Amino acid sequence: MLTPVTLYGSLVCLEPMKIEHIPDLCEAASENRSTYAYTSVPNGIEETKYYIDKALTAYSKGRELPFVVRHIETGRIVGTTRFLDLEAFSWPPPWPPGVGVGALPKDTNPPTVAEIGSTWYAHSVQRTGVNTECKLLMLAHAFNVWHTIRVTLKTDARNARSRSAIQRLGATFEGIRRAHVPANDGSVRDTAYYSILREEWPLVCKNLQERLRRGISSKTK
Repeated sequence: MLTPVTLYGSLVCLEPMKIEHIPDLCEAASENRSTYAYTSVPNGIEETKYYIDKALTAYSKGRELPFVVRHIETGRIVGTTRFLDLEAFSWPPPWPPGVGVGALPKDTNPPTVAEIGSTWYAHSVQRTGVNTECKLLMLAHAFNVWHTIRVTLKTDARNARSRSAIQRLGATFEGIRRAHVPANDGSVRDTAYYSILREEWPLVCKNLQERLRRGISSKTK
């Protein structure tokens, strides 16, 4: 499996998720929950424990790399995000085609493709620079450290707020996968898919850095 890593920014620090984060993550989720209609966010200590246990089990199997988001100014845990759907391609592709093309990544064979998802934030830090910096830190790790060729982002097609946030990152809309998975509200959701490719990363990075700079600058005036 991949070794846990801590990603440091100016607003937030992304720390490897641990069992010890249960109380703080529960507190973050207990603020105004009105924006979580399409997002799986635990409610209460028991749900938070299950949420973290499930994430750490996926990590132990090499499938995910989950983080909690610590707000540097206040020291509070204000949300969570993770890498998931990690896959390391085999080069050259094996024969027959399509058999054993991908494998679970490890430090010596990092992900060729990855997804950033399972992201949510406490209400108090939504529409701040927190999400921008989280995505900047994770995308930089994926493209600059792992040398990933593609990062996927996806959301419930009805979630206009989340789709708008993904589009502002500079991700390319790929389409809608219909009747994809069970939705948070008990229905079956259509999923909107977006992606960023390695060759697109320099421009995306520049735009994110500028957005973050403008946000910090306006806050200090």
